Amino acid sequence: MSTDATPTKKPHHIVIIGGGPGGYEAALAGRQLGAEVTLIERAGVGGNAVLTDVVPSKSLIATAEAAGRVEQAAKLGVKFSFGGQHIKPKIEIDLATVNRRLLELAEAQSSDMLENLIREGVRVLHGSGRLDGNHHVIFEPAEGAPKGTKPERMEAKTIIVAVGASPRELPDAKPDGERILTWKQLYNINELPEHMIVVGSGVTGAEFASAYLHLGSEVTLISSRDTVLPGNDNDAAQVIERVFRNKGMNILNKSRAEKVENTGSGVRVTLADGRVVEGSHCLMAVGAIPNTAGLGLEEAGIELTESGHVVVNKVARTARANVYAVGDCTTFFPLASVSAMQGRTAVFHTMGDVSAPTQLRNVASNVFTAPEIATVGWSEQDIADGKVSGHVEKIDLQTNPRAKMMGIEDGFIKLVCSTGGTVIGGVVVAPRASDLIYPIAIAIENRLTVDELAKVFTVYPSLTASISDAARALHLPVL
Repeated sequence: MSTDATPTKKPHHIVIIGGGPGGYEAALAGRQLGAEVTLIERAGVGGNAVLTDVVPSKSLIATAEAAGRVEQAAKLGVKFSFGGQHIKPKIEIDLATVNRRLLELAEAQSSDMLENLIREGVRVLHGSGRLDGNHHVIFEPAEGAPKGTKPERMEAKTIIVAVGASPRELPDAKPDGERILTWKQLYNINELPEHMIVVGSGVTGAEFASAYLHLGSEVTLISSRDTVLPGNDNDAAQVIERVFRNKGMNILNKSRAEKVENTGSGVRVTLADGRVVEGSHCLMAVGAIPNTAGLGLEEAGIELTESGHVVVNKVARTARANVYAVGDCTTFFPLASVSAMQGRTAVFHTMGDVSAPTQLRNVASNVFTAPEIATVGWSEQDIADGKVSGHVEKIDLQTNPRAKMMGIEDGFIKLVCSTGGTVIGGVVVAPRASDLIYPIAIAIENRLTVDELAKVFTVYPSLTASISDAARALHLPVL
């Protein structure tokens, strides 16, 4: 009788450092393809996106939108009365309740994600990880880790770094969590700021400035650039700035904050030109830095930029063949959707499955101001700069029947096509632009022509009809 036994094939072990959208999706994809997966997370599954950024911030913005709808109701003929007497509603925000609700939502989402990982067979470790070479990871338990959790050095066939980023801090504007705040600390305040000063007019600054304005705070937005949302579509930025000013926001363009002080009862912001702005609170929205320090990346031969971001290619692979990196800690777009896609792509690639390289040009992004701004593909500025040849059509929503019914006064649909008529870009400025951009993104991903897009039936009346209108306007006649 033979004693020979077929050797058991060692499973492909993937170790993921960081449990945000990228790490989470990578873990699920790994289990789907039969890998052994260990995920290390020090704060909570979902990372900043779920616990301190996207979920809570967009929940706060949803509350602000609700307040805005009440304010707009009178324009649509909705009147409020008490005892038979018409009254003008006074909107009051219980910020403590709002913050408690959004943090509970974030925690519930994180718990759901953790349960899903465990159900799928992912080993989840509470703590921090760092590379020891490019085939081993050293795990250190965090305070509060389950009893019996011990440090360990584990071997991995593939390592995925998904550690995210943290708010950038300035030396003379140190956040204190009371008056001078980062976007992670906003949910600690229990009373609506009387006067919120926002330093930074990028996406984060613009979104929170818009939210607090609609919640009822006085808002001053300090921008070091010529306009808010620098780098975004110029027409869209002009619309948002006009809306902000019309609603009473004080916007200081071409102004740089040099120092921010907590005065005890408020904040004092000193600008580079000597001007002083005083308010009750200050939000520092001056960018983010990747959480890559101390991870042993450079020692493992991983290439980093001067800012500390991990250099990756279109399948999220680093300079080391078995080490991948995804999300805000990399040189790709700092978007949760991109991070999630990178996570899946990295696993498909390392496991030999079909892995389509991430095409950043096809990524749809959104700014959650009121109105929202959504963009995808090539821009009008790209055409002006000669990067691509094409045509642009812009349809103001003031001409759209549904927009008129809804009382929408600001916004537009912009469609960009190549000289051959293929849809290559788009901008939507409107309520729920994050939803309206989807058909344009589908057209770009599938290389549809403007004629093919125009042939799709739209509901009458609807805001999407303006997408069809723009597509028809870009029709190239056959001569």
